[in-house]
Amino acid sequence: MKYFGELLKNLDKQILMIIGILAVISIVMITSVSWSGSFEIRRDMLVQTASYTIGMMTIFFLVFLDYKAYIPYEKYIYIVSIVFLLLVYVPGLGHEQFGALSWIKLPGISTTVQPSEFVKISFVLLMAMFLSRNRGNLSNLKGVLMAFLYGAPFILIILKEDLGSAIVFGAIWVAMIFYAGIDYKLFAKCAVGVTLILPVVFLFMADHQKMRIVAFLNPDDLTIEATRQVFYSKIAIGSGGFFGKGLFQGVQKQLEFIPVAKSDFIFAVVCEELGMLGAVILIGLFLMLLLRFSRIARDAIDLYGALIVVGFVGMFGFQIFENIAMTIGIMPVTGITLPFISYGGSSTLACMMAVGLILSVGMRSKQINF
Repeated sequence: MKYFGELLKNLDKQILMIIGILAVISIVMITSVSWSGSFEIRRDMLVQTASYTIGMMTIFFLVFLDYKAYIPYEKYIYIVSIVFLLLVYVPGLGHEQFGALSWIKLPGISTTVQPSEFVKISFVLLMAMFLSRNRGNLSNLKGVLMAFLYGAPFILIILKEDLGSAIVFGAIWVAMIFYAGIDYKLFAKCAVGVTLILPVVFLFMADHQKMRIVAFLNPDDLTIEATRQVFYSKIAIGSGGFFGKGLFQGVQKQLEFIPVAKSDFIFAVVCEELGMLGAVILIGLFLMLLLRFSRIARDAIDLYGALIVVGFVGMFGFQIFENIAMTIGIMPVTGITLPFISYGGSSTLACMMAVGLILSVGMRSKQINF
């Protein structure tokens, strides 16, 4: 018990404080999206509140579990993760939303689970295990190819249905191999090779994925649904001005012009109602959080722990950038949610699990006195 008490002293309380503020912002903004002139307790509010409550309990469970405890189970984690992703193709379990077969509908209840959100967590752990063992091989093409093949099954399975999640997995992979010490010239050559095959990849994309790319390349063609989505999002963001129209007062949201307002485009709701000031505060909170995470990676006592944190920094950093960028039209619409803010039980719980693992690394990076 004394050991755990000393561990708690090493807990980064600033991270928990920022997460708490983001949780409040998330629940308030989701309530605002559902606002119909009077306060009502809606399912969305309950789900998000429950997700954060369970998430906080998960954090405190994970911080007490040594992050090295997962290493002996690498093979089992890998297999279970792949099987979990493939469950969406099981008849009666797989559930399609927004053109993507990326959810599992739990029998007997109306709740859906998105496997890719939770597999992001196992993917980071698995890549950290692999790279910490093979760091010295990243200076040659064979070593980089082996690292790619290790993570490729996850990316390819998800890519078939969910381009956004596949790109996030790719961003995690890139962040981690950079930190592990890949030769920069070799990486540049690989990047050029990947760029050259992108037109071929486009041919094999699903129709809804192709349409999002076409919409990005044709931002003035409002006959394309994805273009209209971004168009109304930008109107909402611009109309908020500096101080916003006020909480629950968003016009674009009330008229239901903002698409998927409680998840993918919730940043547009923040801008319309809280203005540029609210947006800057939110982005500032994200930057503070990423800075705290980066310090934990810097101070980690081993490469494996540092890679775990770097993987999650890559995950959060890319998702934050992509979500905000797509709402203002400088990146294609991909369906990537805004971490800690967007509605979604799977997304919120996965984010909280990532925080728990980061804190576990941070707590064990400092000396424990008995």
